[in-house]
Amino acid sequence: MGELLWLIPALPFAGALLLVLFGNRISRALVSAIGVGSVGISAAITLVLGIDYLSSRPAFIRQEVWQWFDVAGFSPSIAFHLDALSMVFIFVITFVGFLIHIYSTEYMAEDKDYARFFACMNLFVGSMLMLVMADNLLLLYLGWEGVGLCSYLLIGFWYKEPANGYAARKAFIITRVGDTAMAIGLFMLFQHFGTLHIQSISTEAAQVWSVGNETAMIIALLLLGGAVGKSGQLPLQTWLPDAMAGPTPVSALIHAATMVTAGVYLVARMHVIFALSPVAMMAVAVIGAVTLLIAGFAALTQYDIKRVLAYSTISQVGYMFLALGVGAWSAGVFHFMIHGFFKALLFLCAGAIILALHHEQDMRRMGGLSKKLPVVFYTFLIGAASLAAFPLVSAGFYSKDQILWLQLAGENGNIWLYLAGLLGAFITSIYTFRMVFLTFYGEEKTHVGHKPTMAITVPLIILGILSFAGGFIELPHNFGHVVLFSDFLGPVLPAVSVVPDFSQYEWMLQLLAAVISLSGIFIAYLFYYKKPELIENIHRSETAMAIHRFWHSGWGFDQLYDALFVRPYVYLSKVNKNDFIDSTYTFIANATQGMHELFVRTQTGIMRNYVAGIVVGAIMILTISLLL
Repeated sequence: MGELLWLIPALPFAGALLLVLFGNRISRALVSAIGVGSVGISAAITLVLGIDYLSSRPAFIRQEVWQWFDVAGFSPSIAFHLDALSMVFIFVITFVGFLIHIYSTEYMAEDKDYARFFACMNLFVGSMLMLVMADNLLLLYLGWEGVGLCSYLLIGFWYKEPANGYAARKAFIITRVGDTAMAIGLFMLFQHFGTLHIQSISTEAAQVWSVGNETAMIIALLLLGGAVGKSGQLPLQTWLPDAMAGPTPVSALIHAATMVTAGVYLVARMHVIFALSPVAMMAVAVIGAVTLLIAGFAALTQYDIKRVLAYSTISQVGYMFLALGVGAWSAGVFHFMIHGFFKALLFLCAGAIILALHHEQDMRRMGGLSKKLPVVFYTFLIGAASLAAFPLVSAGFYSKDQILWLQLAGENGNIWLYLAGLLGAFITSIYTFRMVFLTFYGEEKTHVGHKPTMAITVPLIILGILSFAGGFIELPHNFGHVVLFSDFLGPVLPAVSVVPDFSQYEWMLQLLAAVISLSGIFIAYLFYYKKPELIENIHRSETAMAIHRFWHSGWGFDQLYDALFVRPYVYLSKVNKNDFIDSTYTFIANATQGMHELFVRTQTGIMRNYVAGIVVGAIMILTISLLL
């Protein structure tokens, strides 16, 4: 079945090409068929390949389509690599992407740029598939830049609004910072190994470098720079909240199935390089821990429902980095998959609410929607329970609990990292159910003008089932010790070493995590449903409101970067408005033109002038000769 591998990314690319060329000339029904169908067939092929892979269990499947180029011994191929890690990512990208495409047929039904939207969405999915299926880092980098381009196109999809264009440019520029670091890391890898073939580098790195090698550390940190840019982690996280300027299905695709998870994939795929550098591993974990806290506190203060979800994504990806940083590779990837399910669900539910309320996004103008939009309410509740790690019954509980457990029980665990994760879980449960109570309970503040059809409700129900049941494929020791997921990833990602005799405390930590989650939910219930006057009392405090404004601004990172980078750059641009370098070239051109005009005047066509010139010149030469 390996010969079908190339079709998985090729079909979305083909769909994008057809829609770019003919989208404005064909019916919307045909646009939908091409846009949705291309991703749907990719998902079907993924399912077939997945079943074949599970039955035969090869180490990997490789398909070379053609040799890209051959220059001075550097000969990368357009080749695809399928193993357990890429299979998990392909599954989430194609299946979640397919559901988002179905949903989009209704959400974008009235948009005049319907074909352009699906062309960009197909290109987005195709680029992400290329990224996770590439067998060499150059092809991976092509997909990496492809998702960056698509994010720019889709965040700024409604480009007539200046703010949307600004948000798109911001995302594009900030992620370029990380991409530059990553490119330097790739140059260094090629310098040392003479190839960018991922499997060759993974095999040779451990033989060439010992643990703690300085070169390995520098390369790992450069790759981490690329990862934090794409995944919206500290310090390059500021683009992601503003990325909500795009249509809601775009937000769902970016956060659940494509761009934001690219950094997680890069670190997991290059785990051999990272494992050789304890400094880089600690950097991954610390960045994840700090980011999940900063984003969690920021989410607490947002009123735009999409911005709450955006900050929650930054925070949840922080948990993935936290897991990867302590060597809990499969735990980080497991949380990626579960997060893909519930975050897509929450964004699509938010989109259904926005559509129903005439594109209202402020939760203060919502309320009373639990009976008006019952399918949306119950599926949102499932997604919220998973995000808040509601004990025992939500998939998010099992994926997040595993990460928290390994922060202490793992060989590279750290009590401070564990406490950061625990505090983050508490904050998450508060802001998650704050969303639930503000949006679905209380008085109806905005009239529901649109009821979702099956194109919206069916994807919500499917994602709701996955957000509930997905966690039961990986259960802890005292819950039956189901390890289907980690066993599946075992041939690709090494298992984390657990401190001996620590398992006896696992139930205590699970109980603590459950209490933390339920406590956060209770606080949200108390402050935003039962006794809203408590929040009003907080709003009367100047100190509390100062903290609120600081968190609401994303901890002032935008203002900081504006002062450090944006304003100085704008100032220098204004000073150099006429471009002093260009002025040098202009002076040379003007001088040449002046000399030309001077010499033109000597060409009169009158013989006596020429003779006179010769005589004068001869006299000048003789005079100079006599003087010397």
